[in-house]
Amino acid sequence: MYTLPPCLFFDLDDTLLDYTTSGRKCWEELFLEYAPRFGVPVEQLASAHQQVSGWYWSDTERHRMGRLDLRVARRQVLQLVVEKLGSDRRALGDEMADAFTLRRELLFSPFPGTIETLQELQRRGIRMGLLTNGNSEFQRSKIDRFNLERYFESILIESEFGAGKPDRRVFLAALEKMGAMAAQTWMIGDDLMRDIQPAQQLGLGTAWVDIENAGVPAGSPIVPMLTIHSVADLL
Repeated sequence: MYTLPPCLFFDLDDTLLDYTTSGRKCWEELFLEYAPRFGVPVEQLASAHQQVSGWYWSDTERHRMGRLDLRVARRQVLQLVVEKLGSDRRALGDEMADAFTLRRELLFSPFPGTIETLQELQRRGIRMGLLTNGNSEFQRSKIDRFNLERYFESILIESEFGAGKPDRRVFLAALEKMGAMAAQTWMIGDDLMRDIQPAQQLGLGTAWVDIENAGVPAGSPIVPMLTIHSVADLL
């Protein structure tokens, strides 16, 4: 058992919003639709995309630049996929990337119980802040779509602030803006490296949202204070 602190910081994607599941579903649909147009089996297109995407997003600097302009990043990934397929259909690659950007934003939604949890936390008088990486256009659209702003005293978005997690300046700025002490604040997020580790280094409590129910990876140097499977588990 634990007692919640007076202040909580939340990540957005894959913490409050089920973003990864919607992405997988969207790509599955697009592989089925575009493989015949590329003239390759669905499995070949899916495999090429998995390999290229894994490589592209594995690099810290590419990840940082890519998340600040997802439209461009997705086009870059698909251009590499086109090359891997030995195709010259570059325009079709751009079309597929843009189709993902459009459709994916329509598919995601909050995890079950998320809105009810935020409402209850607010009712209890717990102060909340939102810390999210990414581009303001995309992140503000998500926040507005689900009317999330009303729950948070502070919202810090990477492209607006000028730095993103795991940069310690993000956490320090959020603490300062809310007049909160690290020892009385928890960071709640799904990313061990970007959410949990920097928060721990600054003395915040941490709750890792293990959306895959896979547990902390063996040998991980990052061990969260608390592991939950959804933010609803906080109550």
